[in-house]
Amino acid sequence: MPHFDLPLEQLREYRSGVLLPDDFDDFWASTLQGSRDARGETYAPEVDNGLALITTSDVTFSGFAGDPIRAWYHRPAHAEPTAIVVEFLGYSGGRGLAHQQAEWAAAGYGHLRVDTRGQGMHRVLPGATADPHGSDPATGSITRGIASPETYYYRRVFTDAVRAVDVAHELAPGLPVFVTGVSQGGGIGIAATALGDDVAGALIDVPFLCDFPRATSITDADPYAEIVRYLAAFRDRVDDTFRTLSYFDGVNLASRASVPALFSVALMDSVCPPSTVFGAFNAWAGEDKEIVHYAYNGHEGGGPEHRRRQLDWLADRV
Repeated sequence: MPHFDLPLEQLREYRSGVLLPDDFDDFWASTLQGSRDARGETYAPEVDNGLALITTSDVTFSGFAGDPIRAWYHRPAHAEPTAIVVEFLGYSGGRGLAHQQAEWAAAGYGHLRVDTRGQGMHRVLPGATADPHGSDPATGSITRGIASPETYYYRRVFTDAVRAVDVAHELAPGLPVFVTGVSQGGGIGIAATALGDDVAGALIDVPFLCDFPRATSITDADPYAEIVRYLAAFRDRVDDTFRTLSYFDGVNLASRASVPALFSVALMDSVCPPSTVFGAFNAWAGEDKEIVHYAYNGHEGGGPEHRRRQLDWLADRV
């Protein structure tokens, strides 16, 4: 994929035209309160992960409407963690198996790796969380329930993410809680930071779910193309669809996030076009923010090089 979006100097100044609904804050306040009122107990029994230096618990907590959500909670076996990293996952990925994804715990942190409800069909990273809520016809997760904000799939996912932050504070009282995620996980991480309580910082990589109107007009890559296919079938739903999406757009959510943040963006990324990432980054309300660009990378972004940047960034703040 060649460079197809705006030049870097224009990306740095790009401001999204996504509209903020008048009832945006009320919508999310009532959504979160309803699910917190419905919450039940959190279960976190330890499991045998086959690892000598990492301890893992199989966590079940209540998310949207009290639905059970699964996560792994990894931490160092012979030391107390110094912070908790809550990780959200890419499109179609699940929490995986108990012995996978040990980097954060190996660095001395607790690591809550949260399933995304109704996904987890990835052959390497299977999931364990159902989505018990049905929807009208959809082309994929991104269009489930898209007829209204109340029924939209990501209302449930973002609420689960906020509850995951709550649960991280329950599992390790007094420790700072950071969020992280790549692609869909980055978009969910923006939402968890904007809507959650007492998040210390955010590590957001090539985020999905940002600047929907621009994304659907400049890329034909999935998953944004799922929205295009949906609107090609339901031609009379364009305005209602983008109204729904405005409640979940990372640009609008970033305007409610003020904690320190480290973003990454790849300038040849056709899955999450760079202008959509800069749209969210430039809307981020906090001043302590940095974005690292990778000029010749696609949706893999900065990969392991950027992970090292994240480790250093986090160590400076713990």
